Amino acid sequence: MASSTTFRCLFLALFLLSSSSAAYGQLSTSFYATTCPTLESTVRSAVTTAVNSESRIGASLVRLFFHDCFVQGCDASILLDDVGTFVGEKEAFPNRNSVRGYEVIDQIKTNVEAVCPGVVSCADIVALAARDSTNLLGGPTWDVPLGRRDSTTASQSQANSDLPPPTMNVTQLIQAFSNKGLNATDMTALSGAHTFGSAQCSSFRTRIYNETNINTQFAKLRQGNCPAAAGTGDSNLAPLDATTTPDKFDNAFYGNLLKKKGLLHSDQELYNGGSQDVLVQQYSSNSAQFFNDFKNAMIKMGNIGVLIGSNGQIRANCRAVNV
Repeated sequence: MASSTTFRCLFLALFLLSSSSAAYGQLSTSFYATTCPTLESTVRSAVTTAVNSESRIGASLVRLFFHDCFVQGCDASILLDDVGTFVGEKEAFPNRNSVRGYEVIDQIKTNVEAVCPGVVSCADIVALAARDSTNLLGGPTWDVPLGRRDSTTASQSQANSDLPPPTMNVTQLIQAFSNKGLNATDMTALSGAHTFGSAQCSSFRTRIYNETNINTQFAKLRQGNCPAAAGTGDSNLAPLDATTTPDKFDNAFYGNLLKKKGLLHSDQELYNGGSQDVLVQQYSSNSAQFFNDFKNAMIKMGNIGVLIGSNGQIRANCRAVNV
């Protein structure tokens, strides 16, 4: 039988392991309960102001979170400006002249610093802003696990390689999300964020002129604002949701796919005789199922590659590493 000394040693080892977990452990929904109790109301107030000013910004803030998490993890690396020899991610091909919402995050950070200076990371602000944008525009809400710290590095090359382009087929999409620890259901649910927001002509030109699995009237409608010639009207916008609720978070996106009205090639690939067809049909008729899967996938995505404990830093300015 093991001696009492052995038991004490085992207890001590477990205690030290537990203490280490508490100090450097996983994210927690109550992380700022004592250090910044007004954090969530402060963020929501700023997001509300931004969305009321321009409803499209809500979708942009959700996309900002996605583009952050898929590159180095959810560490606010996407917010870093190019300065001197430092090369950030903003000029990567998927982000350049496309990702929006940086100024909103700046404003939220300013507001948060006014009540809780030096406490809240930019990465956590991005995660909260994505949740509030979704909810304020009609979607679900959820408790956001918090405690991320901000990266001191960025990777333009990883942004170029890891962010899935709108040209991917369903197999490629599943693999791209799997590379980040997300399964096919997560991918299809997260794609539902395309139920609001807009896309640039350059990202859907090939689909509306060359593809056959597209509603003819829908294609002609979009051709009216997206010339066939490359380089002409590239930045012209069209709503990702072809219904009457282009700025509302609902399940209309999936109904569009059933009618072959997906704006992006990668969107229509979710319903094109492949593995996700049944799930798309379910989401199109059951918004509760979609909302539940979406919020779970957002929480799961928010855990990708997070910096915690003594890793990273709490940036004073979301655009620059602390000096």
